[in-house]
Amino acid sequence: MDGLNGKKNPFLDLPQGDKVQAYYIWIDGSGQNLRGKTKTLDELPKDVSELPEWNFDGSSTGQSTGENSDVYIRPVAMFKDPFRRGDNILVLCETYSPDDTAHPTNKRASCNKAMEACKDEHPWFGIEQEYTLFDYTGKNPYCWPKNGYPGPQGPYYCGVGADRVKGRKIVEAHYRACLYAGIKIAGSNGEVMPSQWEYQVGPCEGIEMGDHLWVSRYILCRVAEEFDAVVSFDPKPIPGDWNGAGCHTNISTLAMRQEGGMEHIIKAIEAIGLKHKEHIEAYDPTQGADNARRLTGLHETASIHQFSYGVAHRGCSIRIPRQCEKDNKGYFEDRRPASNCDPYAVTDRIVKTMCLGQ
Repeated sequence: MDGLNGKKNPFLDLPQGDKVQAYYIWIDGSGQNLRGKTKTLDELPKDVSELPEWNFDGSSTGQSTGENSDVYIRPVAMFKDPFRRGDNILVLCETYSPDDTAHPTNKRASCNKAMEACKDEHPWFGIEQEYTLFDYTGKNPYCWPKNGYPGPQGPYYCGVGADRVKGRKIVEAHYRACLYAGIKIAGSNGEVMPSQWEYQVGPCEGIEMGDHLWVSRYILCRVAEEFDAVVSFDPKPIPGDWNGAGCHTNISTLAMRQEGGMEHIIKAIEAIGLKHKEHIEAYDPTQGADNARRLTGLHETASIHQFSYGVAHRGCSIRIPRQCEKDNKGYFEDRRPASNCDPYAVTDRIVKTMCLGQ
């Protein structure tokens, strides 16, 4: 496929002197795909603030016109590069327009302001990223029968065995690469549909949630390249009696985590319920159109048209874990965000509702 037929690239063993390769990553005009390019640095920066601003051709990413094509990228977070290794780094960037304002596709800037405004409440997040693996064409689910479908759902969730598990090598490679990079990856598991997986990132406080999830997505797609596989974050990649894919978001504030915190959990959930429409619009990049294919009231989802919450109920919009009810404190899980959501938009909307009353 790439001319090496899966063999190790022999040129990557060459010394690179005292130079550092920095791979700049940004979110493109789709609001769900990542782009990136490499810059050579003279030395390894000690802090992200030392990294230079750069730019790219926004007319090729759906973020500008050819007549005024430059879009600026400003580094906001950096991680160790698990692919080039050594002192090489991954650099997550925000996008800015020529007039020095946040680009319309830059959801991080607004999210960061909201997180700063409520930082005394110490909002924590943990996101469960579901995804589906496809073959190199992006059309056929990874290792599914070439003509037909695998057996019905049931044996695949957290399964073991070649007849039940498809893509574990990719999953394990991604997990280890995230740990190396410094991503706060917390776990992974096989999902209900074959070739569908989930990993968890968190707990992360404030803006860190979006930073770590976006870079973990880049690492996942980049790992999949090595296996001639394609990652789909579509919330309903296979029509019919197959589970969709979400980005369940677990939320707490300091008050919720302390004794008697259930009172604050219920208060936040009820406030969120009053803004169900606004949250649905923020929970996928198409203002709810993608999620409408998934949130049907079937396959462990609530209807997109109705808000609900309950204890240990995976058919509700928001679930309160049984242990949290028992402890009278903890966190809650918003099950509505789609797998292709922008975590900045999701966490921004959540804190604006539950912390800032907006």
